[in-house]
Amino acid sequence: MKKVLIAIDYDQTAQKVANEGFSMARDMNAEVILLHVISNPVLYYSSYMAMAPVQINSVGDLKAVSQKFLDKTKHDLGDETIQTIIKEGDTAESILESAKELKADIIVIGTHSRKWLENILLGSVAESVLEHSTIPLFIIPTKKQVE
Repeated sequence: MKKVLIAIDYDQTAQKVANEGFSMARDMNAEVILLHVISNPVLYYSSYMAMAPVQINSVGDLKAVSQKFLDKTKHDLGDETIQTIIKEGDTAESILESAKELKADIIVIGTHSRKWLENILLGSVAESVLEHSTIPLFIIPTKKQVE
C-alpha cells in the first residue's frame, strides 16, 4: 500500500481517526492524504461552532476554516509531507471519488456508531463508503467506551 486516504470530519473524534490512519500509513511507509468534505453547511456550522467558535459567512469561509483544521491535524501528526484536500458535496461520494482520483490503496474513516434511528434519518457515511468502495477500508470505531 502506497497511498492512504484519511477522511475526517469536525467531530471531536477526528484526531483519533487521523492518528490511527497515520500510524498505519507510517508502518507501511505510505503517503498520507487528509480529506475533509463540506457537505451540509447548516450541520457544518453547528458542529464546527461547538468546537471552535468563529465567524463563518460564506462557503469561502468554510473552506478557509476547513484548511486550518486540516493544517492543524497535519501539524499534530508531525508530518509536513501530508497532503490535504477539501471537497464539497455528498460526503460518501466525495470520499469515493477522491480515492479514485488519487489512486488511494486504502480509505481510513471513522464511524460514530450512532443509534439506529439517527442512521435511518441521517444515513451512515461509513456504511455507504463500505457498500460502494472497490478498495479496502480501515473503519475506526469512535464511540466512547464505557468504563
